[in-house]
Amino acid sequence: MNKPISILFLVLILFFSSCSNSDDINLKPITDDSIEVINAFPNLTFSRPLDLQSPSDGTNRIFVVEQGGAIKVFENNSDVSESSTFLDISGNVASSDELGLLGLAFHPDFDENGYFFVCYTPTNDLSVISRFKTMDGESNVADPNSELVLLRVPQPYTNHNGGQLAFGPDGYLYIAMGDGGSGGDPDGNAQNLENLLGAILRVDVNNTETGLNYAIPNDNPFVEMDNARPEIYAYGLRNPWRFSFDSQNGNLWTGDVGQGEKEEVNIIASGGNYGWNILEGTSCYNAQDCDDNGTIAPVFEYGHGNNDKSVTGGYVYRGSLIPELNGYYIFGDFISGRIWALDNVSGTAVTSKLLFETGLNISSFGTDQDNEIYICSFDGKIYKLVMQEGNLP
Repeated sequence: MNKPISILFLVLILFFSSCSNSDDINLKPITDDSIEVINAFPNLTFSRPLDLQSPSDGTNRIFVVEQGGAIKVFENNSDVSESSTFLDISGNVASSDELGLLGLAFHPDFDENGYFFVCYTPTNDLSVISRFKTMDGESNVADPNSELVLLRVPQPYTNHNGGQLAFGPDGYLYIAMGDGGSGGDPDGNAQNLENLLGAILRVDVNNTETGLNYAIPNDNPFVEMDNARPEIYAYGLRNPWRFSFDSQNGNLWTGDVGQGEKEEVNIIASGGNYGWNILEGTSCYNAQDCDDNGTIAPVFEYGHGNNDKSVTGGYVYRGSLIPELNGYYIFGDFISGRIWALDNVSGTAVTSKLLFETGLNISSFGTDQDNEIYICSFDGKIYKLVMQEGNLP
């Protein structure tokens, strides 16, 4: 994220950009004041929650990742009074600033094999992606000694570590890696296909290849290219802070944190180059003119007015509690705490509607087994989008 933390907010300034790939049409207009943000679990508090996930195992549990290295689990019930520790690797995690336990993904067959995957920083200069397993016969407790390291990615600086993990509809594990940090990508990592930085990676965790604890999908875009890492699915990203798959059509959405001018939202395509550090959003970075040939523009960008300075990617809403949000991409800003709904309509432009000015430091969004959207905040609380009582369908 790499932004100063403050909680000021004023009025909305939005910038529009082109949209080229979406399957959703005829979205219903959002009614003003019909939706609200509530404290989803008022009896629970967490330490710098960075991620919220729910396994597709029918248990209706919520798992919250704390930056310091612990994962908490609890029943998805607003009256729940306590959580338990699912995994604690805090002794092996460097967690200052943008370091820490950064992401969690459950294997699609978690209910059968107990496998889950995490991304964390054991030191200031390394990111690790590992697989763990639950204890035999105990799905609420993980075995900290079951770690199998998939990837070790050197980090030249302490910021821009990415860390989001998610399984796509194809069954492969997708991994977000930032550009390695500092400011302006001084080493040119995001445009360099020979390293894993500034990219979305895609690996097969159900198979292995010689020397690897995973396999490379044979349709990854750079498998046949010399001097390119075959794990790379897309590149040219600065710090992809939270991506997600649309559960209806499989589109891969990500927020990408900007440098000093613009924040952007992208729909990620195989082999796509999203421009950093040639471009920041749709503008040339550090140049009056630049060659943007072969790059993919964000579907949406916004400027740094009104204390909006660090995008937090979210989810396309596919729940049932708020029918009028169906098909909208919900995302926010970590610094200002504002939350928007972005339409997902095929055409020449997209528009965004400001939903809330929360004043929260929004670190992540998440969904439960019913695709309802939750918000992780650095005040230690988990919030939820709901219909106001007088507007219930």
